[in-house]
Amino acid sequence: MSQLEQLESIATELIAEFDVTSAPVPIETILQNPKEGMWEQVDITQLSGSFLSLKDRYSPRMSIARLLAKHLTTCDWGKERDLFDLLREGDNLNHFARMLVMPRNLVEQVNVAARTPTTMSLQFEVPVDDVRIRLDEIFGS
Repeated sequence: MSQLEQLESIATELIAEFDVTSAPVPIETILQNPKEGMWEQVDITQLSGSFLSLKDRYSPRMSIARLLAKHLTTCDWGKERDLFDLLREGDNLNHFARMLVMPRNLVEQVNVAARTPTTMSLQFEVPVDDVRIRLDEIFGS
């Protein structure tokens, strides 16, 4: 199994753990309300402006997804899944963040006609550029 396939599996498992069945994924709520045995609760109101990307109206959600991914690397749940090692390779942190906000199973549920970057950006509350990348990751060019 490739690293990206492993990350996809871990993202699916995490999203299922939080009973997420539709978009948008409540990434902020997940980060702030971890399940027992996961990371320490995070107060996202304390994040500095320099941490959050503001290029797009949904860019802060991607910043929070990356923060969640980083928290997962240090908690027991993430350590059991070797997330630290998986996420330090190349651009895997960004890949994993996109997997968290646009889980494969939720993307695949979207009607084929609605799988446009603009439509899915609104549905998943993710920047259009990240939607394009994620659609390519799942369905190829």
